[in-house]
Amino acid sequence: MRIFVWLARAFVFFALFAFALNNQQESAVRWFFGYEWRAPMVIVVLTAFAGGCVFGVLAMVPSWWKHRRVARRHAPLDMPAKPQAAPQAAAPLSDFGPEHPPRDGL
Repeated sequence: MRIFVWLARAFVFFALFAFALNNQQESAVRWFFGYEWRAPMVIVVLTAFAGGCVFGVLAMVPSWWKHRRVARRHAPLDMPAKPQAAPQAAAPLSDFGPEHPPRDGL
């Protein structure tokens, strides 16, 4: 499975690298008041993509905080603060008392 993850990462890297090589021509972004920014097309596109990702994450932060508050409010009080390091093994069938007889076939 690890090899597939690394192959996917390599594919994404080479696809972005090819994208960057194919978009080296200079472009201009014109802002207000006559300000102009000149950069290679790949930088402009990747900057716009990164800005959109940052804006999307920042737009979701208030919702995440609200859901955390609701989850904390509805969490049971006897719930431990940290999960246990390792789950405990189930008791063997011979340890069951008469009130919990073992089931047939197990």
